[in-house]
Amino acid sequence: MNAFESTSAGARTLLVNPTITSPSSARFPLSLLHLAAALDRHGDSRIVDGNVDRDVVGATLDVLAHERFDAVGISVMGGPQIEPSIAVSKAIRERFPQLPIVWGGYFPTLYTDTALSAPYVDYAIRGQGEESLPELMAALTTAGRDMATIGGLSWKRDGMVVHNPNRRFSLGDSGIVLPYDKLGDPRRYLARTFLGRRTVAHQAAIGCRFRCTFCGVAAMFGGTTALPTAARLERDLGYLKHELGADSVQFFDHNFFDREEDMIPLLEVMAKLEMPWWCYARSDALLKLSESTWKLVRKSRLQMAYIGAESPNGQMLKEIRKGTRPDQTLEVAELCRRHGVIPELSFMVAPPENTEEETHLTFEFIRELKKINPASEIIVYIYTPLPESSKHEKDRGKHPGMALRDLNGDPVVFPTSPEEWMQKRWVDYACHADAPWLTDDLRRHIQDFVTVLRCRFPTVQDLRSPPWAKRGLSALAARRYRQGRYDRPWELNLANRLVRLRLPQVSGL
Repeated sequence: MNAFESTSAGARTLLVNPTITSPSSARFPLSLLHLAAALDRHGDSRIVDGNVDRDVVGATLDVLAHERFDAVGISVMGGPQIEPSIAVSKAIRERFPQLPIVWGGYFPTLYTDTALSAPYVDYAIRGQGEESLPELMAALTTAGRDMATIGGLSWKRDGMVVHNPNRRFSLGDSGIVLPYDKLGDPRRYLARTFLGRRTVAHQAAIGCRFRCTFCGVAAMFGGTTALPTAARLERDLGYLKHELGADSVQFFDHNFFDREEDMIPLLEVMAKLEMPWWCYARSDALLKLSESTWKLVRKSRLQMAYIGAESPNGQMLKEIRKGTRPDQTLEVAELCRRHGVIPELSFMVAPPENTEEETHLTFEFIRELKKINPASEIIVYIYTPLPESSKHEKDRGKHPGMALRDLNGDPVVFPTSPEEWMQKRWVDYACHADAPWLTDDLRRHIQDFVTVLRCRFPTVQDLRSPPWAKRGLSALAARRYRQGRYDRPWELNLANRLVRLRLPQVSGL
């Protein structure tokens, strides 16, 4: 077969996930699986996953050289994933200059004009793509189809960028299990984690009804959410358990716990399957659960819930539209302790206003949390808000944050090209690892605090480090933590060269 031979009726789409992570961290490319299921109703698709095809550029070009496709869809995240996305897009444009390239995912949704400024990006899908991408493929392969009617699409017309209206998203159900066979052997995506020997990644609910100003999910979905039916969840997880052999689940839901009445049927499914699981949750949602529902949660074997605590400052939580209070964070830590669930609490330090004061306040709050529930896992990020232009169109201008300025007092100017987002300072910004307004002293102090904290309380998610090594590090860090002496923990940094503790904020489960 050569590049010009058609293999099926209807449009053919090559879907590429350029992300390259360690083999042990590879999880199902769920977004591409959902797109493939939608595309295959009227055409055909193939997936190249950079997490298992280590030479993602070479693998993509090889497939394109031997098969005919009408377009290439690339899933693009920010941070370190932007570089391989650019590399594979440039290679496609050079070898196959007439082949349309479509970017989708978080990056083109948040930075649409930036994405389309690149000569190697022809179309950008904003938000959910299960309806927009098939409609685009039909337009590309059918004469006379109007691009302007495709919701959620941004494109170029006569050198100008055109943004079609947003599309309402939905949790459609085709009645079939996702096409995992397109990934070769799907069992290679099952991983050994603290949850089990064969943990699988799955997404049940999509979106979140809350509209935090810093959150990419709010920017993509505009405060809406959709939950699966209990029948669908049981069908999907039943396949993963009984056909693929999964024994535990990491939910990639944007917010698994929503309203209690909607959650009970889903928790009943989880209780029936008895697969240990991890998910995202909110403190207020967990606090509202009745005792009978918590009994169901325990039966379902929920092991850990990732909860965005963000800040101990109630005023800041209001400003970022979090919708929770600091006292709820303390309450949920105690609640989780009673019910045997580990709360994984994330905090955002070093905001652009009152930077040092807020950071130290957060450190003291974390210490208070650890007294209430020593098993609490703590994730510390730098607060790096989205630019106003990246917010959902319903939120732009309604709750503008303070003007962002760097250490020199100059306005923070965000990149205007994908290549600029490859620069280390912007990769760090996208990963909540650094910000233009941080001083060297505060940056080092944050790093030192995190070092002492993670050595004193090694994460249960770390299966690689020997137990004796983690106990030794914890003992070594005990005095520093007890006395609040975080600066320049040279002995812990030295020990960490020998014992590489897992960093959940970097590697996940």
